[in-house]
Amino acid sequence: MTDKPPPRRSPEPAERQRDAERTKQSLLDAAVVEFSAHGFGGARVSDIAARAGVNKQLISYYFGGKQGLFAAITDRWRQDEQTLTGPDTPLPEIARRYTLQNVGSPDLTRLVLRQGIDGTGATPENERAQRARFQEVAADLRRRQEAGELAPDLDPAAVGLALFALAAAPVSLPHIADALGLPPDFGDHYATQVARIVALLSGASDG
Repeated sequence: MTDKPPPRRSPEPAERQRDAERTKQSLLDAAVVEFSAHGFGGARVSDIAARAGVNKQLISYYFGGKQGLFAAITDRWRQDEQTLTGPDTPLPEIARRYTLQNVGSPDLTRLVLRQGIDGTGATPENERAQRARFQEVAADLRRRQEAGELAPDLDPAAVGLALFALAAAPVSLPHIADALGLPPDFGDHYATQVARIVALLSGASDG
């Protein structure tokens, strides 16, 4: 006579919540890779689900579809991005941190770059949130200019755009970095150089 296996225990609510969070995170991670490689239009929900190892129906269940998943990624990017900055953090250090963040998360950086190139994926709500966030960045740069961190003849909005481009360059322009003679693992060195470049924007070294 063989022993019967014990009855299968139903997961507790906390366990179900943890499983759901793991599944959502797996889908987000997989979507970043697929969207960065193929853009919003070219990425397939079946490929995202396969990469995450889950049923593709869960994309609709958790995010409402492909566009909701894309919006969730960009929302999370904005939330994580804000942890890199603070009103008391010097601008050169912020630039260094942004650069290292891009080097450490190249797929996410490519996704952000593709969004600008393709012009697709973001919902109106997502676009409004993104615009609001970057208006905060512009206001912070104006405040820093008044405090002497930027030379008075610089346009803070133009500086903001240039800083984002500087920080993304290791991901957006790796072929040019190679042609210039930077080594494959130049991230830390480049981040330090970006910080030094930004330190000069105060104009304190003039004269």
